[in-house]
Formats: sequence, C-alpha cells, structure tokens
Amino acid sequence: MSKHVAVLMGGWSAERQVSLSTGNACASALRSAGYRVTEVDVDRSIAQTLAKLHPDVCFNALHGPFGEDGNIQGLLNIIGIPYTHSGVQASALAMDKPRSKRIFKSAGLRCPDGVVCSRDDTIAGNTYDPPYVLKPINQGSSVGVHIIRAGDNHLPVIGDWPFGEEVLLEPYIPGRELTVGVFDGNAFCVTEITSDHGFYNYEAKYEEGGSVHLLPAPLPSAITEEAQSMAIRAHEVLGCRGVTRCDFRYDDTDDREGEGRLYLLEINTQPGMTATSLVPEQAVFRGIPFPTLLSRMVEDAQCDL
Repeated sequence: MSKHVAVLMGGWSAERQVSLSTGNACASALRSAGYRVTEVDVDRSIAQTLAKLHPDVCFNALHGPFGEDGNIQGLLNIIGIPYTHSGVQASALAMDKPRSKRIFKSAGLRCPDGVVCSRDDTIAGNTYDPPYVLKPINQGSSVGVHIIRAGDNHLPVIGDWPFGEEVLLEPYIPGRELTVGVFDGNAFCVTEITSDHGFYNYEAKYEEGGSVHLLPAPLPSAITEEAQSMAIRAHEVLGCRGVTRCDFRYDDTDDREGEGRLYLLEINTQPGMTATSLVPEQAVFRGIPFPTLLSRMVEDAQCDL
C-alpha cells in the first residue's frame, strides 16, 4: 500500500494564503506520484485531527509562525509522526533572524550588520541613517519587510504594527537579489530575481508576473561557487535537513575588489513549494521533476532523534 501523507497547510499566520497555495500544489503532485494524500487545514485541534487520520507522514506545507518556527515540529515529535523539512531546533533558529545571523557570523558567513530596536527607538530615529531595511524578527515571505529611504515621512511601525515591539534593522545592501536552494546537503544552483517592485517583497513573490527568475544566474563563476558554498554551510550550521533556501544580496555596484561582495540575508526552512516556486524551479534545472522532489522529501521524513 502507498503511504498516507497528511499535507499540513493553511494555519492562522499572516502567510496562510501562501501556505494554502503550497499545500494544494504539493498534494496534487504527491497524488500523481502515487501517494494517498489528505489535505489538512491546520487549526488548534491539529493533534486530535491527526490522531483520527493516522497518517504515515506529515508533509509540512505551513509557512510563518507555528508552522515554521519549531512549534508544529515539536508537536509531531511528541505524537511520533515523521515530517518533512527541518526539526525543532533548526526551525526555531532559522525563524529568529537576529539569532541565526549571530550563528552565521560566528561560522564565518558574511551577513549585513544588524541591530534589534524597539518600535519607540525606531520611530524616534535612534537607529541607522537611511537607507536601511526594517524587518520583523520572526516572519517569513518578506511579510512586514520595508526599505526605509531618505525622505520617507512614515515608518511602518507607527500605528497598527502586528509583528511585536521589537524590529530588526539592517543597512541596505545595493546590488542584485540571489537565492540558492539546498537539498540533501547539495546546492541546486543560483537564481537571480528581478522585480519592478524594487526588491523581492511579498507582492513580488506572489503576484502573477511580480518577478523574473534567471537561472542559472549570470554571475562570475567565483560568486556562483561562493553562494552555493555559503548556502550549504548555513544549512549545516543550523542543523537543517530536507529542503532549505538561502537568500543573498550581491553588491556589484562597487567592484574595486574585482567581483563585488556577497551577503547572506537569511535561510528559509519552509520555502514555497508550488511547481513554479524558486526551489522546485532549481530542482527541475537539475533534472528533478516536482513530484520526484516531493517524493524524496516524503521518503526522507523523520522526527527529531
């Protein structure tokens, strides 16, 4: 008999709609690969739901808090159902942007400087001179990310800011947007992302035609090799498993040193997984069809040891 896979999707984070898109695409592809699939729109009774379903594996298609930060992973560890993607510790560290940045820097990976500030200090201007990037400390899909430029007369943290009392501020890195998917300890390739939105924000990621993906990215070979090596190292130092995706800025605006400088922005332990998402695109480039990629993730599913 084929394995029964419960695709966990939806949830209640700000990335609910993204998760539903990922979950529906994964469920369809897994059925085409021969699995028995049940889509589960996750709510707070998920433990009882899974107890009734008795799936062999959970495919984690959740995005954002609870699904991506170690919470659902811990629940599945307790229940004893193997699941795809990273475990509790790696998921929690990756979702905590300031903490993961400290770990990356300690491992010798080049990241933008950053500082955690209160909303009040940010509003008062006791922070970086613009341009700088303002981020929630624990969201994905570029939710709440803003570039603050000189002359901006309104900060997003004023008023209805639903992402907590602290924010992460980073100096703005000019240049090009790159991303690298990693699976089974190997990098797929480097994709360059261009967008009329100015940077790869939520709208650029999910609006039809919001971005253009160039793969393999037209880069000097040394930068390609560095991006892939940095992505593999970031995956390793956090203890990730399964699929991850690392995002970079490549500053080639000042090439006095020859080839510019590459900066690791963050790692995503639950990257988008529709057939046209970045990681599946890279997998296809490497000769791995979408259903095959998902099948391998299901067969590698596990609980934390």
